[in-house]
Amino acid sequence: MEELSLPQDSYFLGFDSSTQSLKATVLDSNLNIVNSELVHFDTELPHYKTKDGVYRDPSDNGRIVSPTLMWVEALDLMLQKLSKKLDFGKIAAVSGSGQQHGSVYWKSGSSAILSSLDPKKALVDQLGSAFSVKESPIWMDSSTTAQCREIEKAVGGALELARLTGSRAHERYTGPQIRKIFETQPEVYHDTERISLVSSFVASLLIGSYACIDETDGAGMNLMDIKQRAWSKIALEATAPNLEEKLGKLAPAHAVAGSIASYFVERFHFNKNCLVVQWSGDNPNSLAGLTLNTPGDLAISVGTSDTVFGITKEPQPRLEGHVFPNPVDPENYMVMLVYKNGSLTREDVRNRYAEKSWEVFNKYLQQTPPLNGGKMGFYYKEHEILPPLPVGFHRYVLENFSGNTLEGVNEKEVEEFDHPSEVRALIEGQFLSMRAHAERFGMPSPPKRIIATGGASANQSILSSIASIFGCDVYTVKRPDSASLGAALRAAHGWLCSKKGSFVPISSLYKDKLEKTSLSCKLSVNAGDKQLVSKYALFMEKRVEIENRLVQKLGRW
Repeated sequence: MEELSLPQDSYFLGFDSSTQSLKATVLDSNLNIVNSELVHFDTELPHYKTKDGVYRDPSDNGRIVSPTLMWVEALDLMLQKLSKKLDFGKIAAVSGSGQQHGSVYWKSGSSAILSSLDPKKALVDQLGSAFSVKESPIWMDSSTTAQCREIEKAVGGALELARLTGSRAHERYTGPQIRKIFETQPEVYHDTERISLVSSFVASLLIGSYACIDETDGAGMNLMDIKQRAWSKIALEATAPNLEEKLGKLAPAHAVAGSIASYFVERFHFNKNCLVVQWSGDNPNSLAGLTLNTPGDLAISVGTSDTVFGITKEPQPRLEGHVFPNPVDPENYMVMLVYKNGSLTREDVRNRYAEKSWEVFNKYLQQTPPLNGGKMGFYYKEHEILPPLPVGFHRYVLENFSGNTLEGVNEKEVEEFDHPSEVRALIEGQFLSMRAHAERFGMPSPPKRIIATGGASANQSILSSIASIFGCDVYTVKRPDSASLGAALRAAHGWLCSKKGSFVPISSLYKDKLEKTSLSCKLSVNAGDKQLVSKYALFMEKRVEIENRLVQKLGRW
């Protein structure tokens, strides 16, 4: 079989159009980073007067938007910056990541503007009148609660919508945002000829015509049937009339959106054969950037909020998480779980019980035994999403818990533990919750491997606990900006798929290349201890039982 390889002396460009900035990462044909660049919206485009890249509307409860033209001007500025240090003629393919759930509304007649851009003028000077909605609703916007409930009701309830589209209705999702525009500004909705996501919007600029929404980012809209990877008729009808023609077609994430528009060939000297590979959302691109590629791969991002990404063949959508098609493999799915109580809750427990010192925190974690002598805690400094519980700390001691059986084990609620046990109860609680919910979503147990990222992934003691609880090796990531890196990798992957004329597994792209430079050595401290892993499984079973009772008593969906 002919060995496919990337063209020598070529570059692959990945963008990340996020909330606060536009980033770029450039890889060579050996997948080494050769360039990176950043445009920070607030400081470099101050005339838009954004704060953290957004406008918050105090008069409209929860409305948070960004000026669409700012994203256009950021692309102008980014290409000017890159042109000073990069030969655009060597770029074989471009792809990108867009903040998920943000939407762009093209006014009737705008496709003509898009297809006839003048290379002597900046993009921002030509697209001022192209949008029927000047300010794009983004993922932070929470003003669509009424629309969410209407859509759920129309399809037969929240769980039915989750099974169909991968998630129950969420305020930040695009479907409810479209419904709100249709209900509150019907004339604007009718004067819109195309609705893009941020990802397909910037891809449209690059190809000079409307780019498809990719299937993975499309799953973050409450509009797509995730099993069929096609728009769901019932969800479309529950949202707004004539919506399918305004959304256009869906495309797999590895597909080519088109060749680069002549505007960029003439203005910036791109090669006319440069491919624009479908853009996708930031979470899917991070999954690609973290090198997750086969079922059983799991990534845990431990930061301000904790996020779990996993790949599975048989997802089980539920009320509390998200399922998307996998951006680098059309056969599999990506599961995503988000926890509000991440680093800030860990810091809070450190300040209360570990003398405000990570050194003391780690010492306590090391000197307490796994399973914490049956002490189990639920620590919520913020209202938690997963499970849906209010602020509060709940502590239990499992009496007669040996780890071999749950028979005869009773739990007793207590006010407080000794300080070292508080630290272990927090860490075990957070990661047992992740393991339990990942398994409920269809993730295999144990995972094949875990890739840890985010601020707390530098903490060796926390990583040791993760390895013990999940029972598999844990790796950490050496490279920053996983979303723009993932976009550059996906540009190379899309180029390979296009060259072959069919899908190629992304793992064939980075054999011997990427994993050496991207992942640092494994941290499998107790991962081989199968006995401990099965004891944790029983501990977790008890935790789920207590969690379910707490949700019934205190929780709210």
